Amino acid sequence: MARQKQPEFIDKRTLEMILTDQQEELEARRKDPLCHRGEEKLIDLTSPQAQVVTGVRRSGKSTLCFQALENASARYAYADFDDERMSGMQAAQLNDVLEVMYKVYGDFEYIFLDEIQNIEGWHLFVNRMLRKRMHVVITGSNAKLLSTELATHLSGRAKEINLYPFSFAEYCAMKGVDTGRKTTKAEGLRRAAFDEYIKDGGFPELLAIGDKRTYITDLVNNILQRDIEQRHNIIYKESFEQMAHHLLNISPATVVTTDLAQTFHIKSEHTVKNYISYLKQAFLLAGIKKYAPKSKVRITQEKVYAIDVAMMNRRENAFAGENLGWRLETVVLVQLLRRCKTNGWDLYYMNERSGECDFLVCNGNTVLQAIQVSYDISAEKTRKREINGLLMAHKRTGCTDLLLLTDHEYSDIEHNGLHIAIRPVYEWSNCYRMKNEE
Repeated sequence: MARQKQPEFIDKRTLEMILTDQQEELEARRKDPLCHRGEEKLIDLTSPQAQVVTGVRRSGKSTLCFQALENASARYAYADFDDERMSGMQAAQLNDVLEVMYKVYGDFEYIFLDEIQNIEGWHLFVNRMLRKRMHVVITGSNAKLLSTELATHLSGRAKEINLYPFSFAEYCAMKGVDTGRKTTKAEGLRRAAFDEYIKDGGFPELLAIGDKRTYITDLVNNILQRDIEQRHNIIYKESFEQMAHHLLNISPATVVTTDLAQTFHIKSEHTVKNYISYLKQAFLLAGIKKYAPKSKVRITQEKVYAIDVAMMNRRENAFAGENLGWRLETVVLVQLLRRCKTNGWDLYYMNERSGECDFLVCNGNTVLQAIQVSYDISAEKTRKREINGLLMAHKRTGCTDLLLLTDHEYSDIEHNGLHIAIRPVYEWSNCYRMKNEE
């Protein structure tokens, strides 16, 4: 029988060096140009609840929390548990971390714990801090590990905030591109920026990195190997990684578990479902369910997307190609996820014999908006297909807020008494709102 790996013990002197190094990193961050992000206002530093920011690696979670704490002039201490020197640490030693924090930072009212899911049993420590009236800010890159513990052990004592890579508005803010003026120059510069954004994506660090391919390759491998394979003890690593890269290559894609099991020689559909679940938990993929009156259909049929367009073909040995339609749809999907999370709405796709509609935004049983996405609708056949998808959605759901998103076209059309707005994604993502949205 294999011997169980013993927990790592880190002496306090080493802990002090690690936390002091991390404190220096925070000091350096104060000099960096930072982007204001909408999710910052969702972090409530006056709340007795733990503020938990989740999202894909390198999306800016720690920077978001840092900005919120700095802007509030909060007295806080910081620990990053994604530091390799803290690998293997157990929750039992978190009290030593707390003691060393007081030595490094002095007295504080807030404790900022970065990538806390790396510590098994972390919730016990956080619960104790909350009982002591300490304000706690947490980040994490694994939805399952965090949400399970939140629901089981911190029920009602934590607020979860989802963060995605930069939106187009945030991307423009970091590049100094004007998103408000209506001049020819401003419009041209926005369109040029969007052409870059739809290919490079929104990972903050990519704005300052030339070798984007290596960065994204390393990021994806890190997520697959550290966040999934190690944590879930994946046995058939090669098959798992091949399937993951395949889904990134063909996204957006409707999941057919039987085909995936056969293609990648995975023994059961159940295993395939688990693998896809792990990819979503680690925020590599995002999934939306099929719109249907029957709950069974909504639960079992799903469409998956890369969490950012950079992951579609900025990786080594990727064959996603330059399909701008898929990329545009992915940009829209992530922006819709931001809005739906903020407003408490649900997002679905519609696929019926009579046609398809890319997105339905729902509030309970009410469909608030139907959205089609098409890069170029200059061909009459394409234009008709996209409009027919919206008309089908209206007929099935009664929704009258119909939107067709494209790369650059801006117009309004009337069809049998229905108004259909046609908007470029770069404008919609900055300022367009639904009829029901404040």
